[in-house]
Amino acid sequence: MLTLTQRLNPSKFNLTPHHELPLTAEERQRSRYRFPSPSGQDMVLDLPRGTTLQHGDILQAETGEYVLIIAKPEPVFTVEADTPLALLKAAYHLGNRHVPLELTLTYLRLAPDPVLQHLLEHLGLRIREEIAPFSPETGVYGHSHHSDKGTKNGD
Repeated sequence: MLTLTQRLNPSKFNLTPHHELPLTAEERQRSRYRFPSPSGQDMVLDLPRGTTLQHGDILQAETGEYVLIIAKPEPVFTVEADTPLALLKAAYHLGNRHVPLELTLTYLRLAPDPVLQHLLEHLGLRIREEIAPFSPETGVYGHSHHSDKGTKNGD
């Protein structure tokens, strides 16, 4: 079992991960949890409370091994519009409902929800149900910043 205690800034280190850990968007919000890994070796997160992991993050285990966090494909709605303004309006309405949302210039992505699907269709947007990596915005106060020194608390 690997206990992962530190998040490192991959741009500050030349690291080659020993393992990969695919996690859903919800799982990447957990700071203390035990996950089975694809390699069969369990991995335990022991990170500061409130840590939100992102695709591409590198964690260091107590053994010194490095683990690459991968955004695991999961069921999502991918929303597209005919105009940027229509997409912006959809983001506004979803934001008012505090919906975790991945934002890009050409699409929005969110967890499937039939009520939100109806709202988006009513706004005239196209919705594709698919299995894809989901990386919602963490917000201005999110705990997704990287440590330059690889400290345990991410500061």
